[in-house]
Amino acid sequence: MKTVRTTIMLCSIAVAGAAFAADARAACSRETLQKLTDTYVNAQTAGKPATLPLAKGAVYAENDKPLDIAKGVLAGPLKIDFTRSFHDTTQCAAFTEIVAATDAHPYVIHTRMEATDKGEVSKMESVVTDEGDWVFGAAEHLAVTKAEKWDEIPKDKRDTRQAIQAAADAYLNNWGEPTLPVPHGTPCSRLEGRVSTAARNPEGQACTMGAFPEKLNVTNRRYVIDENFGAVVIFHNFPWLDAGIPKDPGTQASQMFRVEGGKNRYIHEVTVCTTAGCGRGRPAGPPPGAGAGPGAGGPPPGN
Repeated sequence: MKTVRTTIMLCSIAVAGAAFAADARAACSRETLQKLTDTYVNAQTAGKPATLPLAKGAVYAENDKPLDIAKGVLAGPLKIDFTRSFHDTTQCAAFTEIVAATDAHPYVIHTRMEATDKGEVSKMESVVTDEGDWVFGAAEHLAVTKAEKWDEIPKDKRDTRQAIQAAADAYLNNWGEPTLPVPHGTPCSRLEGRVSTAARNPEGQACTMGAFPEKLNVTNRRYVIDENFGAVVIFHNFPWLDAGIPKDPGTQASQMFRVEGGKNRYIHEVTVCTTAGCGRGRPAGPPPGAGAGPGAGGPPPGN
């Protein structure tokens, strides 16, 4: 289980929090964002955060905690096995999934960056998961994510930004009102830490789960949307799941969606825990093919 880092940037927590509440608005080119995500992956591989182009006043956070970027996970080199990036030219924002399964310290990391039109990072936040976080398993995560098909979607078949976001928001909104419909396609599978629902029925719809024991209000949503790949990533606070902290606003999580024809095809989730397994009685993995719902010894992790 990781130790939460407490080094704070020169800006106050209040100022950093306000900065994280705002969304980027300025558009920029895909090439600019692709260069930025490539630079980020190289910086993490080498453990050299100083190679990232930071704008004046840039803020950085790990697991919802503002930090000095030189003191976070970027400060140490990682043996990276797989990455997947998305680029939001409307918001001038980018996202990268990093899986370091064969590193001496395995990680699965989701990173969201907002940038200027010159490609300088104005805001950067990472959900950094490792041993002890919700159903963590980098090797299993790696095997599944590498096998999934997140190819670029032909122009005539792409969904609008609004349709892509709506499919993902419906998934989280359902946590607060289980009667709300969620547009899951067939097939649809969810990858949660090391647990993949695709094992139940690779060609079926395995994304739907029962309701949580109580209604959850998912707050502080921050988006990256890439229409070219039908992708949307939502960084948010996951209420209730982590028994080691107050229910609201909850712990830091990231949900990553592939949307095809307005319906969810893949869902990835990484969620941080302050205590092993979020104190929900699931430090060990489920048997192959099991879900992460009530019948598997823990609470339902989503829709």
